[in-house]
Amino acid sequence: MTDRPNTWPCERESLDLLIREVTALRSEIEKYAAKAVIPEGVHDKYRKSAINLVHYMALRKLDLRHLQLLLSEWGLSSIGRAERKVMATMDSLLEVLHQLKGVAWQPPVPPPVCHREGRKLLEDHTDQLLGEHPSGRRARIMVTMPEAASTDMGLIARLLDNGMDCARINTAQGTPDDWFRLIGNIRKAESRTGRKCRILMDLAGPKLRTGEIEPGPEVLKVRPVKNQLGQVVEPAMVWLYPEKIEPTPPTEAKAALPVNGGWIRKCQPGDVLSFRDARGSKRQMAITSATQQGALAALGKTAYFTSGMKLRLTRNGEKIKGKKPHTIGQLPPLDGFINLKTGDEILLYRIPVPGKGAHFDENGILHPARVCCSIPQVLDNAATGESVWFDDGRIGGTISGIAKEYIKVSITHARPQGTRLRSHKGINLPDTDIDLPALTDEDKAILPFVVKHADLIGMSFVNRPADVDDLIELAKAECQRSAVEMPGIILKIETRRAFDRLPSLLLIGMKAENLGVMIARGDLAVECGFERLAEVQEQILWVCEAAHIPAIWATQVLEGLAKQGLPTRAEISDAALGQRAECIMLNKGEHIVEATRSLDDILRRMQDHQTKKRSLLRKLHLADKFFSNS
Repeated sequence: MTDRPNTWPCERESLDLLIREVTALRSEIEKYAAKAVIPEGVHDKYRKSAINLVHYMALRKLDLRHLQLLLSEWGLSSIGRAERKVMATMDSLLEVLHQLKGVAWQPPVPPPVCHREGRKLLEDHTDQLLGEHPSGRRARIMVTMPEAASTDMGLIARLLDNGMDCARINTAQGTPDDWFRLIGNIRKAESRTGRKCRILMDLAGPKLRTGEIEPGPEVLKVRPVKNQLGQVVEPAMVWLYPEKIEPTPPTEAKAALPVNGGWIRKCQPGDVLSFRDARGSKRQMAITSATQQGALAALGKTAYFTSGMKLRLTRNGEKIKGKKPHTIGQLPPLDGFINLKTGDEILLYRIPVPGKGAHFDENGILHPARVCCSIPQVLDNAATGESVWFDDGRIGGTISGIAKEYIKVSITHARPQGTRLRSHKGINLPDTDIDLPALTDEDKAILPFVVKHADLIGMSFVNRPADVDDLIELAKAECQRSAVEMPGIILKIETRRAFDRLPSLLLIGMKAENLGVMIARGDLAVECGFERLAEVQEQILWVCEAAHIPAIWATQVLEGLAKQGLPTRAEISDAALGQRAECIMLNKGEHIVEATRSLDDILRRMQDHQTKKRSLLRKLHLADKFFSNS
């Protein structure tokens, strides 16, 4: 039978060609899928999802752009939204093409996942992992718990009232006692607000970090409030207290200074303290009030205080002497840092040496900056020419030399004035073959606590399917010992290796009863390159949808709003794009309640406009206004 007469005025390819190409495509998918091995032990609820994931990966092994254009000329599906039901999409397309030609066609076997079934599988898996979605909003909101939440149950209640559905606890910070108090407050806040809250506990994993850096000087800078002309409009109030007691400064104090002896208790309002600060500048402070706990003094000019600095106390213009000189007590040292500029070198040590900036020794020889690596064995596979990134990509460089005790890194990316590198900042080696297990000894030690108290376990720096298998087996064994239900598993995709192996990680993860993925965009951007992040996060969303696995959109969402109280326009757009995931995570910040409320509002507004890759064509008020004005 030939094509029906074509009365359509626009040119388009014949149905015969389309049927041949789509049939060939379907055969290619089956051929590639037959080569894939679905692991034994996949949970019953994920069996169809595993098959659909394999079909999707087979589909995406091919370049379909030309075929998509041909299909669109006939107003047919472009296969661009086939993630949840690959073979059902192919079979429906072939059936329609044959009907247009006037020929009956049926698939040789039923597809593993039908159209509505694919959507329902993802929805069911999300409900089981993250809890039922709130009214009027499909995507859940996860919030990283700030330190204050362990002592302030009201903060958690406000977060729940403003839209939080899941609380994240980072086990890289705090102790089991801290986590226990925090979890208790979350459960109390649930009772107060009547809202349920899932708890995710992140295992820290093998995070590469810089070691300790030599501390800075023992100095405290105090400055008064100035206007735009540099004129002092408000003095800086300094609390001085005997160094052997705990300071209890009044609320108006901007700084607290320990002083030697108890002479400060004898000060009176109107007394004056004179001194030369660390720069040799002459300065004075006037005592405004005094108690047995200490004295409050007004400082009219910026001063740099150091440990042991001498003070001169005068009353009515006359010096008041003591048994010992009046001095500043021991001040805490400033955090040390290394300032790195493009063209500088830094030695990344395998041995635990204290970090230090570039310096000359007593012989006048210049030594480059140095810092050690928290997991030195990862440097064994490093090679010259590979890239190294520090502090979430703020500083970048290339390995220019390798020695027994260190690798030499030439800095290629930093601010013109230099970027400060501090202790315990992240190190990324995206080009280096790192083969570290994702579970550290510390992770295994806290696993009994986590399975007893958490609804979800976050696996950080997962790289291999074996990592996922290990966690599932250890968690199952611990759950049996403790007679508790198995928490859900969240795979945090934050390295290039994890991204490259995502389908295999998901297939092994399907051995767990509940599985999810977190797109950890901070480390992922450094590992894959900032310019590739948009592409990478899209691909993760597609693969997770094909596996019917909920995805969590994480890192720096509304960060400006959460930390400074004011979002950027780009942040609002990014948060709206996150609606395509099943959950969006906010990091902690001083304004986290406002950020949660804003995210809830954004997601509710986007609910009717977007779901996954598909735009929803709800009625637009903009169209009403256009025609009402015509």
